[in-house]
Amino acid sequence: MPELNWQKSTYSQEASSCVYVATTPTGTILLRESDAPEAILATGPRQLGALIAALQPTRH
Repeated sequence: MPELNWQKSTYSQEASSCVYVATTPTGTILLRESDAPEAILATGPRQLGALIAALQPTRH
């Protein structure tokens, strides 16, 4: 398995827990949190996009 290139989310603040994101060669998106890096969530681009859209506040 190739080494993953984990990138810190731009929404993570310096002094708080950070979310890291990596993409596998097959396009799977991996997410982990800095306090528990061994716990990795795997998802697809469409599913992650739907989650982000659902979590964003409604704009009027």
